[in-house]
Amino acid sequence: MTALISMDERREHFAYCVQLFGGTTAFSRRLGIDERAIRRFINGEWPLGAGLLDDTAKALRLLIAEAATAEAQIAATLSVLPTDPS
Repeated sequence: MTALISMDERREHFAYCVQLFGGTTAFSRRLGIDERAIRRFINGEWPLGAGLLDDTAKALRLLIAEAATAEAQIAATLSVLPTDPS
């Protein structure tokens, strides 16, 4: 069963997601949305639609995949480097 959340909670969660991308500017570039529009969504001036939330979820999944790839590359590099005592 899915719990219903208030519009304020939805906006707060959306703002949190924007921060996961590094802020409004980075999120704007990632999704191709004007920064002012993003701020209006966060501030409640514009309603958060299902399409925007779906696009945000897709972008988060892509970010997860990119982060996992970056982590794997670091782990691979560390596994072949000599042990550094520092």
